[in-house]
Amino acid sequence: MELVLIRYGELFLKSEPVRRHFIGILLRNLKRALDARGLEHRFEVHRGRILVAGDDPGAIASIASRVFGVVDVSVSLRTDPDPEHLCESALSRARESLKPGMTFAVRAKRQGVQGTTSQELAAGIGAAVMDAVPGIKVDLSSPDYELFVEMRDFGGFVYDSRVAGPGGLPWGTQGRLLSLLSSGIDSPVASWLMMKRGCEVTHLHFDAGPFSGPDVKETVFRHHCTLSTWISGFPLELLVLDAEYFYEALTSRVKPRWRCVLCKRFMVGAGSMIGKEAGMHALLTGDNLGQVASQTLVNLATITDAATVAVLRPLIAFDKEGIVDLARKIQTFDQVQGDLGCRAVPKMPATSAGIEDILEAEEILGMQELIDDARHHVRRYTAQDGELVES
Repeated sequence: MELVLIRYGELFLKSEPVRRHFIGILLRNLKRALDARGLEHRFEVHRGRILVAGDDPGAIASIASRVFGVVDVSVSLRTDPDPEHLCESALSRARESLKPGMTFAVRAKRQGVQGTTSQELAAGIGAAVMDAVPGIKVDLSSPDYELFVEMRDFGGFVYDSRVAGPGGLPWGTQGRLLSLLSSGIDSPVASWLMMKRGCEVTHLHFDAGPFSGPDVKETVFRHHCTLSTWISGFPLELLVLDAEYFYEALTSRVKPRWRCVLCKRFMVGAGSMIGKEAGMHALLTGDNLGQVASQTLVNLATITDAATVAVLRPLIAFDKEGIVDLARKIQTFDQVQGDLGCRAVPKMPATSAGIEDILEAEEILGMQELIDDARHHVRRYTAQDGELVES
């Protein structure tokens, strides 16, 4: 029979109780994703492998490959765990793809079964394939075609493709955090990385109204919806804080050079308050060291001082090219970005804002009152499987 073979990675390294708990959450997440697409499925859990049987293995594999905690996925033929049956299935699969002039390799693994070694299994099947398909050659370094064979105590498996999953830890195993989501490239990638590490993320966007470009809001919603497709079957919450009142105060009361640092301090201060009230453990930002004026080391230290919860910055040491590559991979990169500018940015923002100067500016601005008022300006949205609704 044909089924889906799922491999998980670092879950295997956990203690037995933790591994069972994490695998249970991974199975829950797989079930929710498959149920969301109406796919019938049945799970078997074995050491290092999850088997999924169903009427549409190809569709199951495609969905499973986007579930956090999954290392890779294969549509596999299942046989009895003996060389004869494995060889028959391997020949069936190889004949579909191998043509004269091509090179191939057989990759074999054996676990929990006696009587033959992995090398003997690979050599025997490789010889049978060469006899069955004329004009082909073995190339173990860079073959045109790879055939994978596993002989385990719970069955034999033959497959010829491995679709990479995101890896990481199952979503929902590492607590909750609030992620500051903008219309830029960085913050969606930061969210995805922490979702990949098992965190349940809620997004918070600061809507600057007329102080932001006309394409900002639509881009934020699109990023949020795209990220929801990585936790298929689960809702992803977005909080939008109507912050026009803050930007009006910011642009009328303090020196322009302090605006960017004060803006970021407002975001981490208000974000900390909102996150703590919702029982979240940390605040997440897409900061990248040295990328813009507010992200110098001195300014980041001054900004972090305004937080009352832990601030996580998973992109802090990334090169921009690496961030863009990830954005393309997770499908949040916009080739045409539109007008995403901020109208409050001064011509010469401070790159080394000392805490004393900033605290003095905050007294003039009335920062704490502005932060306290933020909880009254929040709208809630929910995205699920790429669709957005207002809560």
